[in-house]
Amino acid sequence: MKNYIFLFLAILFETIATSALKTSEQFSKPLPSVATIAGYILAFYFLGLTLKTIPVSIAYAIWSAVGIVLITLVGIVFFRQIPDLPAIIGLSLIIAGVIVIHVFSKTSIH
Repeated sequence: MKNYIFLFLAILFETIATSALKTSEQFSKPLPSVATIAGYILAFYFLGLTLKTIPVSIAYAIWSAVGIVLITLVGIVFFRQIPDLPAIIGLSLIIAGVIVIHVFSKTSIH
């Protein structure tokens, strides 16, 4: 279970870093720029801890799917970037793919 906490922290820090990157305006604003760099460092640190026990393909699939959903929600709430129907369908397919891997794959950790 600790491994999934590390993965969740990695995803959370990556989402924060990506959001800060949007507001840093090409690293011209100091606070969002520092948040971006710190967020990515922490994200990769926790991803590294995760990869000690979770296969890289599974960890990265979860990282990608959950990260995409979170950053989409951030985009909606903070940047007023509303996804259209094709984007929602694509996000749903990504999530479905991760569920299939996690539930049915023998490489997944259950």
